[in-house]
Amino acid sequence: HKTVSVYTTDGKLLRQENIIDYTKTNLLGEFASLESFIKYWTADEKKEKLREMLHERGIDLEALKRDQNMAAVDDFDFVCHLAFDKKPLTRKQRAALVKKSDFLDQYQGEAKAVLEILLEKYKDFGITQISNMSVLKIDPLNQYGTSARIVGFFGGKAGYLEAVRGLEQAIYGISN
Repeated sequence: HKTVSVYTTDGKLLRQENIIDYTKTNLLGEFASLESFIKYWTADEKKEKLREMLHERGIDLEALKRDQNMAAVDDFDFVCHLAFDKKPLTRKQRAALVKKSDFLDQYQGEAKAVLEILLEKYKDFGITQISNMSVLKIDPLNQYGTSARIVGFFGGKAGYLEAVRGLEQAIYGISN
């Protein structure tokens, strides 16, 4: 039953509305359709920008997810649930779907092991954790050596970034 107060530029109360309705209105104002949201989401570096955009409008996505008992739900699913009435999946459920798919079978040896670790990181912390190359410097990935050595498992940085994009697409069930 949390509400948001919306004021005019001169400080007069314009309206009060439920935080969920307010968030949905803002999301639909930004993304007219599920397809436009998916296109935005799959663009590089847009995931953090979504949080920033909502924060600028007074919406704390993490707090809202906690209030709705959806802390284990990915931002993608939460937005799709709020704005487009889609049934949300938890990060754990999404990770399990990737494991059941044939995506990881495209890779062998250390490259596959790295992707499996990234999938576990996603399950525990979300997509922003795996989309940043600095993740290669933290445990347990750093046990495979330097970032340069790890990207070498994929034939170089371009191959690594392509594999991570593929992993993200597998997580969200998005095809090219």
